[in-house]
Amino acid sequence: MIGSLVYQDYINLINKKLIINENITRNQIQPSSIDLSLSEECYEIKNSFLSYNSKVRYKLKDLAIKKINLNKEYVFKKNKTYIVRLNENLNLQNNIFGHCNPKSSTGRLDIFCRSLVDYAEEYEKIPKNYIGEIFLEITSRSFDIAFKKNNCLNQLRLINTKHNYLTDKQLINFNKKQKISNQDKKSIKIDNGLKLSVDLSKSNIIAYVAKKNTPILNFSKIKSHKINDFWNTITNNTKKLIIQKNKFYILKSKEKVIIPSNLAGEMIPYDTGIGDFRAHYAGFFDPGFGLSNGSYAVLEVKTNEVPFLLDDGQTIARIKYEKLNKNSNVVYGKDIKSNYQNQGLKLSKHFK
Repeated sequence: MIGSLVYQDYINLINKKLIINENITRNQIQPSSIDLSLSEECYEIKNSFLSYNSKVRYKLKDLAIKKINLNKEYVFKKNKTYIVRLNENLNLQNNIFGHCNPKSSTGRLDIFCRSLVDYAEEYEKIPKNYIGEIFLEITSRSFDIAFKKNNCLNQLRLINTKHNYLTDKQLINFNKKQKISNQDKKSIKIDNGLKLSVDLSKSNIIAYVAKKNTPILNFSKIKSHKINDFWNTITNNTKKLIIQKNKFYILKSKEKVIIPSNLAGEMIPYDTGIGDFRAHYAGFFDPGFGLSNGSYAVLEVKTNEVPFLLDDGQTIARIKYEKLNKNSNVVYGKDIKSNYQNQGLKLSKHFK
């Protein structure tokens, strides 16, 4: 069946050695994606690159500043760029292709990462029937962060033959039978997917903004870092917020999102037409996210060009819905110890 693969498909691909990692764990397999993990092989590099005419390894010979062994924790310095080989190799067949995205926890730490593969002209894209290694380029933009082998920063979603996105008309009709948001039918905004707007309406905390000088964050340590060491909180009752240049903000959507168990979602930027204004880093929503009452989407916001005024209710992202190739028997939620089900304005899992 055409569409995004589900949990059992990834099990089958691993068993058939089409996804290759001898030490892969079940925890890496999600309802419609798979977490990819860092190997010990890491390089600090001079600059970003794509390897459209060669293997990534050949390019690294000229661009690597130094080689780093991630068997021990190593601190990735803020705004320095590194590339790490991932533990997982691919041996895809039968017109299966894929694309990658940062994991939600990665995006919420302002870690800019993107995958690259041999002979590819784009980041994050896994060509049909790709055979070879995957590398991950990593730049931490707000914090110095300690990483080590087997940390999972990004994830891969595989698709059989072609994407099977719902049109707006199909999404509207679907929403009549099975809700995709907590909004009523009159107020829901569907235009090239479900539109998401920013919530600045509360008089308590409406946003977190990353501090400039912070301790080292250990990526392996969950629920162990003090929020006040890394974040300032923002409160106001003006229903406006100026996004300052080069500062990183965590906000949340007004709308609660629901991803039914037979669909997958992907958050995509809302094109403001003003240049480099990022409304999110991480993109994948697995089937079951938000069941049954909906969960807010966390919005990671940054502008690198000019300060940008946000108003309460302003659209800054959208979710496209995609059919799975079959119903998933595993869904996002407490049964698989998902971190962000029923979330509000929530920082990454690393904080107490």
